[in-house]
Amino acid sequence: MRRSFCLLLMLCCTMPVWADSLDQLYKAAGWPDQRAHFIDAVSAAQQRYRNSLPPAVYQALVTNSNQRFQAQAMDRRAQAQLRANLKDPQPALGFFQSPLGRKVVAAELLATQRDQLARHADGLPRIAASDNRLLTIGHLAQALPAREAGAEVSLAIAGVAADSLSSMIPGLFGGGQAQGMLEGQRKRLMEQIGNDLNNTLLYVYRELSDDELEAFATFAESAQGKAYYQAALAAIRAGLAVGQNAADLK
Repeated sequence: MRRSFCLLLMLCCTMPVWADSLDQLYKAAGWPDQRAHFIDAVSAAQQRYRNSLPPAVYQALVTNSNQRFQAQAMDRRAQAQLRANLKDPQPALGFFQSPLGRKVVAAELLATQRDQLARHADGLPRIAASDNRLLTIGHLAQALPAREAGAEVSLAIAGVAADSLSSMIPGLFGGGQAQGMLEGQRKRLMEQIGNDLNNTLLYVYRELSDDELEAFATFAESAQGKAYYQAALAAIRAGLAVGQNAADLK
């Protein structure tokens, strides 16, 4: 009896610390800021459709995308997956709270700001780098789920219009047909992103020194880094909910 009580007491003492660590990690790694940048991109996509769609269709587009990408719901879905897939948030939290981790997050947030995306809509400049830096970037490209995450973001934004059309014309896409199209698009996007991924990473992390870039790659390739980025990809997919019915999202 005493042993069971001690176990319960330990759980009660450690679970809030774990939950608090996860919340700290979510903020330290820039998730709320990246979500805000994504919603900015959705808003920009909505505006592009304003003058090309009938008013009723455009309003459905806005209503459905605002429902799908409601900030608190996105955070809730993403945090739930991060919690489910990351057993120990402390190693990743330690990295992202370090000077290098903060520099990495700052670089990523700068790259996804609306003005930066607009400035480089036609492509990023080519970045020259030493052989050693190129080698490090190659390791980082393999360790980070950038292809997969980039494809999910692109599909989520592109799916705004399709989601609205489907809601106005039920049965426009059959379930199997829609899923097949989605997987085909996802594969093509990952290939496109992969073709220029090294240059993209060179640009995003251009302010990191060679030593800092190597330390970042070392973390990303470590067991703790792999655990975090695998959980992060699951969280991104849950937050964006690509291919799921907007009416079913919570």
